[in-house]
Amino acid sequence: MSKLPQPDNKSLSVLHAATEVFLQHGFSAATTDMIQRAAGVSKATVYSRYANKEALFAAVVEDKCATFTQRVQQLEVKPGNIRKVLEDIGHTYLTILLSDEALAMHRVVLAEAAKFPHLAHGFYQAGPATMSAIVSGLLEVAAEAGEINVQSVGLEGAASLFMGMVRGEPQLIALTHPGSQASEVQINQWVTRAVDTFLKAYGTELSD
Repeated sequence: MSKLPQPDNKSLSVLHAATEVFLQHGFSAATTDMIQRAAGVSKATVYSRYANKEALFAAVVEDKCATFTQRVQQLEVKPGNIRKVLEDIGHTYLTILLSDEALAMHRVVLAEAAKFPHLAHGFYQAGPATMSAIVSGLLEVAAEAGEINVQSVGLEGAASLFMGMVRGEPQLIALTHPGSQASEVQINQWVTRAVDTFLKAYGTELSD
């Protein structure tokens, strides 16, 4: 993805306005005129910072994905309680995925993927791929401590499997039932089920 412009006040105003417009109207229906009006700036200001609508959308995707992934990256992992580590990762990850902004972003990207595959690819790299790499790094601490054994699938494979178990049903329900909201009890149940399944497959005696 292209490098984001320097975050001066007007750039941030345009970026925040673009986020609101794209998530509400989608990429195809959104126009730079809408974004300009929402940001309260001139069209020249928009184009001086972002070359076109695609560059604006790429910047929005990169900005939101960075915000999402940072929350998982900030988790503290200490050897000795892999169950809690997995629960913390799963709960944080699932809470992000089920947020209104994340669901809206997924809907917009999926709706435009066939027409604009490079934008969808940019989203995948900035979001899911980056998140998987972060989770892989967190699992590496547990693997080095002997709490999990993921040699059969590798760290990246283990991260992908765990994340897939966490998001599978909850995200599908949320995407296909607009307006529904999972309770904290439901989120905890989904995460616990994923953690139990993961540890049954890759946990060691140290994880019991």
